[in-house]
Amino acid sequence: MRLLARAGSALITLLIAVAVVFLGVRALPGDPAVALVGQEGDPAALEAVRRQYGLDQPIAVQFVKYLEQIVTGNLGTSVRTGLPVSEVIAGAIPVTLELAVVSMSVAVAIGVTTGVIAALGRGRLIGRLVGVAALIGLSVPAFWLGLMAILVFAILIPILPASGFVPIGDDPVAHVTHLVLPALVLGSAFASVIMRQTRAAMLEALTTDYVRTATAKGLSRWQVVVKHALRNSLIVVVTVVGLQLGTLIAGAVVTEQVFVIPGFGKLMIDAVTTRDYPLIQGVVLITATAYIVINLLTDLLYSVIDPRVRVTSGSAA
Repeated sequence: MRLLARAGSALITLLIAVAVVFLGVRALPGDPAVALVGQEGDPAALEAVRRQYGLDQPIAVQFVKYLEQIVTGNLGTSVRTGLPVSEVIAGAIPVTLELAVVSMSVAVAIGVTTGVIAALGRGRLIGRLVGVAALIGLSVPAFWLGLMAILVFAILIPILPASGFVPIGDDPVAHVTHLVLPALVLGSAFASVIMRQTRAAMLEALTTDYVRTATAKGLSRWQVVVKHALRNSLIVVVTVVGLQLGTLIAGAVVTEQVFVIPGFGKLMIDAVTTRDYPLIQGVVLITATAYIVINLLTDLLYSVIDPRVRVTSGSAA
């Protein structure tokens, strides 16, 4: 019952997001027909383009037709390229998806590890150093960190490529080397967020009765920290990861621009620049859908990580 309620609210949220984006892109200055034909375009050509893409119809009619297209799986045709929006997006999604997965993996590995270290080293030098590093990671903009990474690891110490993307099928080694810097830059900021939340959750868990009981039973420090304190702190980490994935997509826009990666973020920038309404709507629709689904899956993971959530949900039902 709870799952159905969450799915219903997710569907309503998605519909609202589609409406907001549909109206928002039409509030942007400029005419997509002019962007396509050119400033010196013939008025007859401009009118033909508007008719072709339905831009001459009332907003309400355009919105209803767009909803009908979405239901049938048709996201429209890109004004800029003339290709189906679904094909354009399908070509960019794998690139950004891989970057996001690798970046989040880096962020979780660094964030959870340093968060545990900071909690166990509270009041000592190691704890303070980790806290300072996390604060720096939160404060430094992604584009500046990306430029500094290029300066150090591609120019001063040329061990990694400065930009570009190589498909894994063309050259697996070059594919990995081109992915290292963007993933580290994008993942470092999120590692700071995860570290701070993990530290706070661990400090709370270490003072609970079940941790003191486990220690009194003679369990090793490793067993107490990992099997008891850390496991019960992971629900906070899962929540943060689920919420940060939306921010990760926004960060990918900047990172992909800095490292010239042909992914979802760069596609979004190009679509906004050229006033490509169908492509903007398609990009945001996919982004909103992914964000809503991820948050729904995050809720479901709660019951796997923390049995108390499963018990509470069962009692409420």
